[in-house]
Amino acid sequence: MKKYQGYRFAVAPMMDWTDRHCRFFHRILSKRALLYTEMVTTGAVIHGDRQRLLGFASEEHPVAVQLGGSNPRDLAVAARICADLGYDEINLNVGCPSDRVQEGRFGACLMAEPELVGECVAAMKATVSVPVTVKCRIGIDEQDPEAALDRITATVRAAGVDALIVHARKAWLKGLSPKENRDVPPLDYGRVYRLKQAYPDLPIAINGGIKDADAWREHCAHLDGVMIGREAYQNPEILLTVDPMLFDDAAPVADSFEAIEAMAPYIEARLAEGVRLSSITRHMIGLFPGRPGARLYRRHLATEAVKPGAGLDVLVDAAGHVRRAMEAKAAA
Repeated sequence: MKKYQGYRFAVAPMMDWTDRHCRFFHRILSKRALLYTEMVTTGAVIHGDRQRLLGFASEEHPVAVQLGGSNPRDLAVAARICADLGYDEINLNVGCPSDRVQEGRFGACLMAEPELVGECVAAMKATVSVPVTVKCRIGIDEQDPEAALDRITATVRAAGVDALIVHARKAWLKGLSPKENRDVPPLDYGRVYRLKQAYPDLPIAINGGIKDADAWREHCAHLDGVMIGREAYQNPEILLTVDPMLFDDAAPVADSFEAIEAMAPYIEARLAEGVRLSSITRHMIGLFPGRPGARLYRRHLATEAVKPGAGLDVLVDAAGHVRRAMEAKAAA
């Protein structure tokens, strides 16, 4: 089997969050993390505004696109479009539990149709040369996670999948909201570890409830990689530990202050194109966790960045609240 591309750490695809501004910001914090788009449906890729939906900066590499769909022919076409645009990986969503996704017959409901998922993977593999991966759950509804996860893994492995990313929870398609499905079903990391033992030649990464670097280290002792979602978004400073801990590389910036300085040229360029400041800074609200002045930083961005004509000075002034508070604490 073709070896997965060595991405030991990824930031999960998150709807309404991991847009191109978010990804550029996260790349400032880690040069090695694999970044994902929001999920994009095959119909949107084939018929929609590709620049708006799929455009990305060259600095974002390595970057993967997550596709939502269940028609092998459409997925092959969409995968080819995304590969031609320069994406480093094509990922198939077999984990999202939302009603809209179920109505479209993709996402987590495909856990019940492993043969179809295999056909989708095979169709994409026949069309593109970049890695094709699958992100799934350990099962859905009343499925036995032992049998369900083994079955879909065997099917996609036979189809040539390059890696499997497993969210270590069931998805309950009936009775739980998408938000509840991220927290309520219990985590079962051991099930994913057993999967790796059964398929030692298949690269397998784990997702779900992973909050700190110690957990990354533990999971990487059993698996090929980790993927984190909300923690990376809500506490982006955690990404500063990725390169040193998992890749033996120096962090690209020293702290949040340097991250803001590194983002400045990108922000200025986007503002010149007519992008609102808040569209970018909303992804940066989580900087400076627990530091003096952090609340003022967040409040300043929340009130000032949304105003028409807001410029880079708003972000600089917001960070100034933290800097002054830290200096005052140090002098006390």
